[in-house]
Amino acid sequence: MKRSAATLVGVAITVAAAVFVPRALSESAPTCEFASLAAPEGTVIESVVTRAHEAGTFEVPTAKPGKGYQVPDVRAYCQVTVTLAHPGAGDHVKADVWLPNAGWNGRLQALGGAAFSAGNDGGALALAVKDGYAAATTDAGVGERFDTRWALRPNGTVDTELLRNFGSRSQHDLAVLSKNLILSFYGKAVSYSYWRGCSTGGRQGYAAAQQHPGDYNGILANSPAISWNQFQLAGLWPQVVMNEAHTYPSKCVFAAVNRAVVSACDARDGAVDGLVSDLARCDFDPRTLVGTSVLCEGKSVTITEADAEVVRRIWDGPRDASGKRLWAGLPVGADFAYLAETKGDHGSPFVIPARWVSYFLKKDPKFDVATLTSAQLVELFTDATEFDSIIGSDNPDLSRFAQAGGKLLTVHEEWDQLVFPHGTIEYREKVEAKLGARVDDFYRVFVAPSSSHCALGTKTPDFAALVDWVEKGKAPDTLRAELTNVDGKPVQRNLCRYPTISHYPGHGSLTDPNSFTCVAPSVSGG
Repeated sequence: MKRSAATLVGVAITVAAAVFVPRALSESAPTCEFASLAAPEGTVIESVVTRAHEAGTFEVPTAKPGKGYQVPDVRAYCQVTVTLAHPGAGDHVKADVWLPNAGWNGRLQALGGAAFSAGNDGGALALAVKDGYAAATTDAGVGERFDTRWALRPNGTVDTELLRNFGSRSQHDLAVLSKNLILSFYGKAVSYSYWRGCSTGGRQGYAAAQQHPGDYNGILANSPAISWNQFQLAGLWPQVVMNEAHTYPSKCVFAAVNRAVVSACDARDGAVDGLVSDLARCDFDPRTLVGTSVLCEGKSVTITEADAEVVRRIWDGPRDASGKRLWAGLPVGADFAYLAETKGDHGSPFVIPARWVSYFLKKDPKFDVATLTSAQLVELFTDATEFDSIIGSDNPDLSRFAQAGGKLLTVHEEWDQLVFPHGTIEYREKVEAKLGARVDDFYRVFVAPSSSHCALGTKTPDFAALVDWVEKGKAPDTLRAELTNVDGKPVQRNLCRYPTISHYPGHGSLTDPNSFTCVAPSVSGG
């Protein structure tokens, strides 16, 4: 039966305190009745709305920049929307929990957000329910993906209560609320609980491991937006470089540079396959392209010294007056389109870091981020640390998470053009420096060559690997993934566990992932 996201059985119920009479669950007659619901500590329940959905196809609405899509064969489920408030905070947080009426596998899967959105739009929830999970997400009481109007109070100060919700508080409330609701609905507690997210959702997963280590048995936190302030500011560096150089290379020039990167560095891992698997050894110099002609929209464009210098500085990353590097630059080979966007003869800062600076750091929505100088950016790196404790999510002390038996798994694309993998690698090394070699017992990172931000999605069995690690003790050494080479063709590869990289020893089919081995970076030839 095909239905929209709003197809209901019965009438939505709104109550101040949820007390319902339990009844037997049935796939054919979906129900939303449960015994009671306890509020997480420090919150009050303002309302509960229940909706019983029949089995069918879930329609995921279009949400820019993504497109709408369908999730077929979703089980009948009960949707419970709870509005929570923290007394004195002036917030109203919605938590959505979807409960399969039949075939529940005994597990909870909580879903994270993207950009400035704390929660999922429904697609991941539907997929989780389809697989038999109870699924949950929260809006943290804030806006949608690019909405930061919630950031400032009427007096012009940052609403730190809502920022705290967005940072981690609402994710913890969601874990507690969901487990309480599941116990009431099914009459038994969850056997395992999982967090799943990418980008902001990845950051939320790291925050849970650091601050609330008992919330989840397993956390899949991909391309995590940790070190939030630093990576946001680094995202404005390309605009600063272009503005100060008064040089705005065209998309065609940037594309030519990236094609040259692949040509120069493809073979460093032993195989010419349209992938760059040893990016650390890719020392391509963009100045070698000076004087090269590029066909751009029917016209010939010549790459200039100024173009090459802009590219070199973008890759190098922001530095202070003494030359100290403040954060990594755009990964060599990554797409320039988002962070080095231009409109005519001037730059156009990417909306997410631009709004972080204007709303949170400058506390002025009208501040023109496009006018930032390198000196001002350095000042922001140095002084703008007031929110690190709320949203930085990069405390390397995971000892309590390890003691709780939790498992943290991360896949980060090496050509992530928005949240550079530098942050994840630096964090992983800090955790190992603090806790030693035992880190691999509970925390593993996999780097995906030649892939962009959160691009792998379902093209790698990372969540299944996490479940096997948590429930069967099978720690993953490699992850099979579908990558895309420079010609746009799918390529099957085994992702290697950091710090090893993929290497082709010179024999075996290049189409067979098992022809490649994982070696220390220093072992890779080419």
